[in-house]
Amino acid sequence: MRSSNYDKFPFVPVTTKEEACQTGWPAIAEALRAALLARQAVPDQPLVLAVECYPGTNLRQLQQELEQALQPAQCLVADDLYRTPAEIDAMVAGPLTDDPVFGRLNGITVADFFDQQKLQTVQAALTSAAGQLVVIIGTGATLVYPTPAVVVYADLARWEIQLRQRRGEIANLGSDNFNEKASLKYKRAYFVDWRAADRLKKQVLPRADFLLDTNDPAAPKLISGADLRAGLAAAVQRPFRVVPFFDPGPWGGQWLREVCDLPDGPPNYAWGFDCVPEENSLLLGFGEARVEIPSINLVFAHPRELLGDAVHGRFGTEFPIRFDFLDTMGGGNLSLQVHPLTEYAYDKFGLTYTQDESYYMLDAEPGAVVYLGLKEDANFPAMLADLQRAQDDSTAPFPAAKYINEFPARPHDHFLIPAGTIHCSGANGMVLEISATPYIFTFKLWDWERLGLDGRPRPIHLAHGAANIQPDRTTAWVEQHLVNATEPVASGPGWREERTGLHEREFIETRRHWFTDVVPHHTHGDVQVLNLVQGAEAIVESPNGTFEPFVVHYAETFIVPAAVGAYTIRPHGSAVGTECATMKAYVRTQA
Repeated sequence: MRSSNYDKFPFVPVTTKEEACQTGWPAIAEALRAALLARQAVPDQPLVLAVECYPGTNLRQLQQELEQALQPAQCLVADDLYRTPAEIDAMVAGPLTDDPVFGRLNGITVADFFDQQKLQTVQAALTSAAGQLVVIIGTGATLVYPTPAVVVYADLARWEIQLRQRRGEIANLGSDNFNEKASLKYKRAYFVDWRAADRLKKQVLPRADFLLDTNDPAAPKLISGADLRAGLAAAVQRPFRVVPFFDPGPWGGQWLREVCDLPDGPPNYAWGFDCVPEENSLLLGFGEARVEIPSINLVFAHPRELLGDAVHGRFGTEFPIRFDFLDTMGGGNLSLQVHPLTEYAYDKFGLTYTQDESYYMLDAEPGAVVYLGLKEDANFPAMLADLQRAQDDSTAPFPAAKYINEFPARPHDHFLIPAGTIHCSGANGMVLEISATPYIFTFKLWDWERLGLDGRPRPIHLAHGAANIQPDRTTAWVEQHLVNATEPVASGPGWREERTGLHEREFIETRRHWFTDVVPHHTHGDVQVLNLVQGAEAIVESPNGTFEPFVVHYAETFIVPAAVGAYTIRPHGSAVGTECATMKAYVRTQA
């Protein structure tokens, strides 16, 4: 293990003027009062402050603080105008299905949550509040009164939402399911709440007068909409990192704890997420103050500059490349699993692409392996029968060694895993997972006779898995196409470039650069994601000075927006004089 220089709180500097960020309710209230006073009163209409909230925001605290600070004639909560929880449960039941993990993507909107009679009654009553200050808060506040004088968007990071779900502090949108399992709350949020809220966010955020960071209840922060948009515009003109988060798991290890300098509380760290823009945060810097927003806001605001025309044209406002960590160093095997084929993902779940992926080994202990593909003599029907038997009978463990290849895993090995390939990382490996980004669509086949951290068996999806495992991906084919399929591409003074995949069935291209000197790179109009897989630190620079030099450390993932164009990377600090390496991924749109 090495001493950690991993930055857990990277940020994009917006301005050195700390006064651009109002911290705490007294300062926030003063800024809102000033904004309301500056608005020209409209005859026969109320003066409305609409606080549009992302699901999971603490509405009661928000209501209490705003009522106390602003003394409005009325303070309405949009969520109180929803249909009943039973009616909403019935509305979402179809897309959610009865599966504990998977649902189906759908077109439900925030407007669908409202009881139209309640909504119309309140809207009619507002006509009698002419000249009065009315505050409306909640998810759909801007739908209750579409022409407010001042719009605030109260935002919340996905990771913070998940933590609140686990603590039982919040229910799903329009629901009273506070005591439901956190995994079911997450599933409902993934398929319904967040999809609906993001559709509304795309409409509201571009016109918001203010952004309210509600991640820390004790230290809320307010910035102007203009400063928010300036920060987002700055981010897409330079390399940047999102804020990583880490989570324990039943198979987790200890490598991330040391290398990323993580707290000692959890028993392990199984996952590290440091480039999943739908779930990670982005920190904007205002002097010493930091404002946390979901990094997906950047994708929504500047998709063409961030993703590039070709990627945006194909994926819309989704970020299709995911980098994350899977730590089994001192832990156990991942679950044996498979990902859905593209057509299956679309037919069953409404996905337009699937989770093709790869395992890049950042580190591995002697004897570590990756399970990948079937053995040449594997009897596929018999394997499925043994998987079912293991699921039904705890005394009959699945004989994985009988059916599944075990390939030795060494640092810097790269294993390609197109959808339909049975796989998992074994114990004592440190995986940088490079994949497409459908998030949760993994079919577990066998979990090595263990329970989840909640003491319950984790869901197994044998029927889904059996429909997707490709039985012809056996040892010889896997060795030829999926294990260290590395070829030289280019070289220059002090550097060399290798193509390491991915497979032709996968849309992501990966390139590894080894370097002791300056390496030239270019986005060629497409977003790129990189990780420093060897070397203490490196510096990313603009040949023409269009962005400030950007330092990255070992194991840090960073994003280079399409708009950046040319950039260079070279060893920096203590890494000067040593050989460094980066892994780069981009969507295969280039020749």
